[in-house]
Amino acid sequence: MADLRDDPIDSDTTAAAGDLDAQPSQPSQPPQPHVPTETTPAPSAERARVLLSSHPVVDGHNSLAPTLLRRRGAGHSHDLEQGESSLDTDLPRLRAGALGAQFWSLQVDSLQVADDAADTDGAVSTTLELIDLVRDLIASCPDTLRLALGAGDLADARNYGRVASLLGPVSGRAMGDSLATLRAFHFLGVRVLALAGARWADDGLTRFGQEAVREMNRLGVVVDLTGACDETARATFAVTKAPAMFSHGDGDVTDEILTLLRANSGVCMVSFAPGPTASDARATAPDARATARDARAPSVSAVADRVERVRDVAGPQCVGLSGTYGREAEAPRTLGLEDPSCYPHLITELLDRGWDDTEITDLTWGNAARVLRDTEFLARAAQGRRPASMATIEELDAPRR
Repeated sequence: MADLRDDPIDSDTTAAAGDLDAQPSQPSQPPQPHVPTETTPAPSAERARVLLSSHPVVDGHNSLAPTLLRRRGAGHSHDLEQGESSLDTDLPRLRAGALGAQFWSLQVDSLQVADDAADTDGAVSTTLELIDLVRDLIASCPDTLRLALGAGDLADARNYGRVASLLGPVSGRAMGDSLATLRAFHFLGVRVLALAGARWADDGLTRFGQEAVREMNRLGVVVDLTGACDETARATFAVTKAPAMFSHGDGDVTDEILTLLRANSGVCMVSFAPGPTASDARATAPDARATARDARAPSVSAVADRVERVRDVAGPQCVGLSGTYGREAEAPRTLGLEDPSCYPHLITELLDRGWDDTEITDLTWGNAARVLRDTEFLARAAQGRRPASMATIEELDAPRR
């Protein structure tokens, strides 16, 4: 199987050899002052631009589809190519931010779907509408977007200058209690499913929940733990053979869970959405003497703090980015990271903090691509060992009730 990870960044390791035929200096000439031959290091912003041109951002979560579906009921439409000020996502801003791949959220939680756990029909039909909407968006922008069904498509889209578009995460409640529904979503192109909201993953995993995770492994659907409680995350790590992910993780992911994620070789895509971090608290603390610059600076810095925390606990191979865009203009924003054109701001901040090129390229592209590649590889192996599961929740969980 081809390794989709990029070659390591080239470095100049050639040592200059002494010139054996050099003529001795003339004694009549005074020694000349030493002139350094090294070029001045590029500013961080320029380095960020160069790195992103070859290792663009894989973004873990954009909720444009649920936003558009909500607005469609009011008769609003959205030109993704031209964009509009009332939404934060359009193709010009995706290009400006050097986006290489996007997970398009298909989660129904923010839509007006009945909260009754028994009403899975509404969640399923709404998810199908979201899949249809995203696939239509992709088809309408063939020069910019390309549907991605696997890690190979991710690399192909990048090579052709397109944004690889992945379907998911889907809400766990939309799967209901049916592995057949999970397989139908996979057939339609879904590659990520969030466990949060499924009754079999409410506090740990029931026997049916364990079987659902095994079936996701067999299909090659990434398990998204965003919003899941710690007990569910622990139970998932005990069952899954494939890497898990947090499609838009934030400060609520504990050190314990990040440590388990490291052992699992998964990825936590750090959210840009405003969150209750220490830096955010400092940024919003009342201070009559604070200037506009002082109020703005901690915002990008707060996200960088979250990214570094995940790196320090889970390791540099387990951290990624999630702009959490796709929202309407009035939604809360992180100053300096207001829309997808702002990814370079965070990369510049991290370079200023001493991140090297390899750490940056793993963060933006390599780690997420590896999770997809490993999940796909393990799925092919699992399909050779076991058939599709025909288990039902009644068979597995009813005796425990």
